[in-house]
Amino acid sequence: MTDSSDTTARRIGGTPRVVVTRHLMPSVEARMSELYDATLNTGDIPLTREQLADAMADCDVLVPTVTDRIDAELIEGAGERLKLIANFGAGTDHIDLAAAAKRKIMVTNTPGVFTDDTADIAMLGIIGVPRRIREGVELVRTGKWTGWAPSRMLGRRIGGKVLGIVGMGRIGQAVAHRARAFGLDIAYHNRKRLPEAIERMLAARYVPDLDTLLAEADILTLHCPATEETTGMLDARRIGLMKQGASLINTARGELVDQEALIAALESGHLAGAGLDVYPDEPRVDKRLIRHPNVMTLPHIGSATAEGREASGEKVIANIRFWADGHRPPDQVLDALV
Repeated sequence: MTDSSDTTARRIGGTPRVVVTRHLMPSVEARMSELYDATLNTGDIPLTREQLADAMADCDVLVPTVTDRIDAELIEGAGERLKLIANFGAGTDHIDLAAAAKRKIMVTNTPGVFTDDTADIAMLGIIGVPRRIREGVELVRTGKWTGWAPSRMLGRRIGGKVLGIVGMGRIGQAVAHRARAFGLDIAYHNRKRLPEAIERMLAARYVPDLDTLLAEADILTLHCPATEETTGMLDARRIGLMKQGASLINTARGELVDQEALIAALESGHLAGAGLDVYPDEPRVDKRLIRHPNVMTLPHIGSATAEGREASGEKVIANIRFWADGHRPPDQVLDALV
């Protein structure tokens, strides 16, 4: 890693050639076409690995999304003109940052724009799973609902229950802020403890040991990236530590959870339900999850608001403009400084 003076791109000559891997908001694509020599994916069919390699061989800027796995091999085979990977989205675990740094390819992202949207979807699961919302909707839709009864469709009150948050970055904190209003007791695990002032503001208590948090939580929600350390972190042993009848919410990455262990815990009744917006083999969703009456299976819509997607696209454009003008982009990923 070098100092920031070495990371500043010189102003490039001519119009940057930009390849966008997925269909973005129309206003964003229109602006891209005005500013750059842009190749767009208006059909929104994910690029194959070969198509990604071809694109990276002949562009100045690649604009990928979470569905594009930009690994070391692709980066090492990229053309000399590729100098910026301007990611659409905050997460960068699908990009090999070390390989990009080695090739002196700058990486940017779009942090913050999807925080509230993803936190809202997490709250949907935090409320909906204990209250058996998916099962209730199914009863009405299939015509099997026979009317109100005092002892049917009983869920669990969430007020006073322990919400365990794993990963207390922007989204985790936004979830804690919302959950406080519902009377949940908020406990969290994070690589680093938050400042005391933030803990007080969120009424959140730090649990340094993940296993301890799992044993305490009535509802567990995941908000951390998929890294070597976190991939598969919720395995059979750790799921076994969770309370009988607890719920799991995952709007982060499917790779965080051992899916077979999760399904086993759901089918045995050890876990009461789950709210899932991400899966290890998207877009494939295991049929056992779909069949379970108390698993909310969402199609990765945590960030799916028009406002968020537009803001993310505008951040991508800003990052490219700063870079093309020879300035440090506002959202340069620190781990990929070159």
